[in-house]
Amino acid sequence: MRDTLVLNASFEPLSTVTLNRAVVLVLQDKAVVEQSHPELRMRGAAVDIPAPRVIRLCRYVRVPFRRQAPWSRRGVLVRDRHRCAYCGRRATTVDHVVPRSRGGQDTWLNTVASCAEDNHRKADRTPEQAGMPLLREPFEPTPADAMLLALGADEFAALPDWLALDAA
Repeated sequence: MRDTLVLNASFEPLSTVTLNRAVVLVLQDKAVVEQSHPELRMRGAAVDIPAPRVIRLCRYVRVPFRRQAPWSRRGVLVRDRHRCAYCGRRATTVDHVVPRSRGGQDTWLNTVASCAEDNHRKADRTPEQAGMPLLREPFEPTPADAMLLALGADEFAALPDWLALDAA
């Protein structure tokens, strides 16, 4: 089941939670539904509500400032929308632009999504050395962008305009 986006009372993205957790927050009057799934409903003995896609907390939660989204392999695949940075086909692996054996790090700016064939073909070389130019340059998403991207491309397209990403 897809995750639900949690907004602070000020409409700032905070995190994502499971659908079940989102329903509990709404039923406990700790959050209100801002957007729901059009055809999915949550039913129980005494409740019948639309399944929340985006919820907003009723009380403001102070969160320590985070400058960077934490790097992860899954995050790179989501950022690049599971598209190979070399050929544009479906990506299943993460490739280091500067290989780890040459000092490349696990960072947003040094990793791209890649199909297994291109990752193997590029091997232990830079894209220039392998003659494989990048279709798009890697970028570092903000923590809020990373949360919204984690919702997935189809979910992202259905979000309202006031939650749109600049980098997407």
